[in-house]
Amino acid sequence: MPAPITAAGERASWRFIEFFTANIRNPNTRRAYGYAVSNFFKWCARRNVRRLEQLNPTLVAAYVEEFGTTHAKPTTKQHLAAIRMLFDWLIVGQVMSTNPAAAVRGPSHVVKRGKTPVLTRDEARQLLDAIETDTIGGLRDRALIGVLVYSFARIGAALGLKIEDYYPQGKRWWLRLHEKGGKRHEVPVHHTLEGYLDAYIDTAGIREQRKGPLFRTMTRSPGRPLSLTPLSQPEAWKMIRRRARAAGIEAPVGCHTVRATGITAYLENGGTLEHAQQIAAHESPRTTKLYDRTTDQITLDEIERIVI
Repeated sequence: MPAPITAAGERASWRFIEFFTANIRNPNTRRAYGYAVSNFFKWCARRNVRRLEQLNPTLVAAYVEEFGTTHAKPTTKQHLAAIRMLFDWLIVGQVMSTNPAAAVRGPSHVVKRGKTPVLTRDEARQLLDAIETDTIGGLRDRALIGVLVYSFARIGAALGLKIEDYYPQGKRWWLRLHEKGGKRHEVPVHHTLEGYLDAYIDTAGIREQRKGPLFRTMTRSPGRPLSLTPLSQPEAWKMIRRRARAAGIEAPVGCHTVRATGITAYLENGGTLEHAQQIAAHESPRTTKLYDRTTDQITLDEIERIVI
């Protein structure tokens, strides 16, 4: 517990705890905001700021200015947002009367093109074809990468899938994705992905374990190669990196790369931004546009016109 919160009394301490437990539900946001707030109060402690009354806009601005010299602008803006939200929460709880971060402006940062590297269609095909299909591990990895490519799913939603979330409706199979914010998002399954999923599920013999996780960790037991533990995001990231290197892809491929590759391939093939937004479950088309790299080749072609 930070010293200024403890010094403000039991009410402040409970309000501080409630901010991370009752107010923030997403575990990733909770982790990020916890780090941001902790980092700020450690900075304050090094400057002998040990009471909430000592906090003021100038102090917060000094922290943001110093933090921004060693961290990226998006990270700096996120830290400021976390600090501002915490003080707003304390004000509502009548622990503080004013928010010392309210008037502090973060660094200007406008993004029109995402930094996530995107694979070409040939590279994506190369990645999928390089995965062995004579092992359950290979079938699992191909199916997971396929879900990211063909459904534009976030890695958290893909890893949260249960067997029952892959289900038939009419003549097609669907995926029921549980996206961030508690939103349930249903998307039809591409015929190629359907083949990947069926091959994995049937070979692994897990189709009847409807409440179990779809993508699981491997065991050392030859008779039971899959555990009951769902694959974690760090494990999935390492797997994709490993598969990309094995396929001869030099780009720093990650989970977002595969998702962005699917969106770009869809748009290149005549898909609309509106429908891409709907499939990807984005709140704003501006977010979807960050994944759109269809103009990259156009830009390169225009640059190549410079003949000297």
